[in-house]
Amino acid sequence: MRTLSSFYIGGTWTAPAGPAVFEVIDPATEEVAGTVAQGSAADVDRAVTAARAAFPAWSATSVADRLAVLRAIGVEYERRRADLAAALTAEMGAPAALAGGFQVDLGAGHLATVIEILETFAFEERRGATLIVKEPIGVCGLITPWNWPLNQIAVKVFPALAAGCTVVLKPSEQSPFSGAVFAEILDAAGVPAGVFNLVQGDGPNVGVPLSSHPEVDMVSFTGSTRAGIEIARNAAAGVKRVTQELGGKGANIVLDDEALAANVGSAVGTLVANSGQTCSALTRLLVPRHRVEEAVAAAKVAADAVTVGDPHGEVTIGPVVSARQFDKIQSLIRTAIDEGATVVAGGPGRPEGLDRGYYVKPTVFAEVTNDMTIAREEIFGPVLTIIAYDDLDHAVEIANDTEYGLAANIAGADLETARALARRVRSGWVSINDAFDFHCPFGGYRKSGNGREWGEFGFHEYLEIKGVLGYDPS
Repeated sequence: MRTLSSFYIGGTWTAPAGPAVFEVIDPATEEVAGTVAQGSAADVDRAVTAARAAFPAWSATSVADRLAVLRAIGVEYERRRADLAAALTAEMGAPAALAGGFQVDLGAGHLATVIEILETFAFEERRGATLIVKEPIGVCGLITPWNWPLNQIAVKVFPALAAGCTVVLKPSEQSPFSGAVFAEILDAAGVPAGVFNLVQGDGPNVGVPLSSHPEVDMVSFTGSTRAGIEIARNAAAGVKRVTQELGGKGANIVLDDEALAANVGSAVGTLVANSGQTCSALTRLLVPRHRVEEAVAAAKVAADAVTVGDPHGEVTIGPVVSARQFDKIQSLIRTAIDEGATVVAGGPGRPEGLDRGYYVKPTVFAEVTNDMTIAREEIFGPVLTIIAYDDLDHAVEIANDTEYGLAANIAGADLETARALARRVRSGWVSINDAFDFHCPFGGYRKSGNGREWGEFGFHEYLEIKGVLGYDPS
């Protein structure tokens, strides 16, 4: 049982303004894993005040000084890897191999990338007689989700600090343990008081006062499109910058070549990772119509090979995060069946032998059309839909027929064809054969959000642009 009874504000662990707490449920057992203090507007105000007080000094530090702090964070982060992994498993049910592997690795990778960029980042440039200066925007309110906690904390906190901003972080109330360990890491690394602050709590009690606070200069939010709309409304009165990474309904276009079966199997494996709880998940698998049967067979083999169970054991996937999430996924599965989709693997209910915990069967649907609910709504579970296309123009049409536009993939050996398709798909992140790059900007079109994270583009969100005219009139 974990108990988090204080917040990190102004360089110290301090008691919350009120007595309210909430319970964190272990999704593997449905039992209470710990309690966390529930923040309030008063706690947010104290944290923002501390961040505002720290901003003048931190924003004036040299690049060398900020690099030293970030490198110290890296040392502490590596030292606390096991603690971070254990927190992730307890709060969201990530299997031990995933939690201690890719989940923790993502945070470390983003930190290393930020350090690399900061070493050469041009905060000033001359254009004729004018000097262009990139200055830290100020106090940043950072609101992160529960599904990839360290990834989303890292892509916000590290570039913000590198740019010279001060921050107030609100992790998801469903994944508070890893956020607390992260705060301990920054404290041990010697981050100056007030530069980083942590307030735990839910959206109404912490997210709303943080996004609407008049002393917060920008808000960065990752989560659902519904919540993102509310964040933007809350921030609008202050005319502050809002960046959002929201929902997705990504398409994975599999080309008509000899690797089709292998690419389909890979698509299933990538999708179910983290129990399908990924905003960039490629939940729509687009395959040539004349090879649908082959694709369906390959998908079934891959899905049936996925092991589901206790995240402390050697399994592919653990539970989804909550009863609410489990119920939503089950509802979408039943709706797909009612609308005429064919279950290839998985289906409704828990996997055999798992009577407790929010476990979902890895599920594959065939005979899906792009107007079905299962092809329109974000699932956030290990559920894949196979959709047939007639030709590549049809594949692009299907891929772009969505209100989202976060991620897509082109799978196939013909690189020129893949490149051409990538240019036509309306998504912020289009990979070819599952390529990965920490320096690539990440963000979405349409209802998938605005702004970009990752790499150098992540810096720009935390900078204001100042033009000094007549700087060199000679």
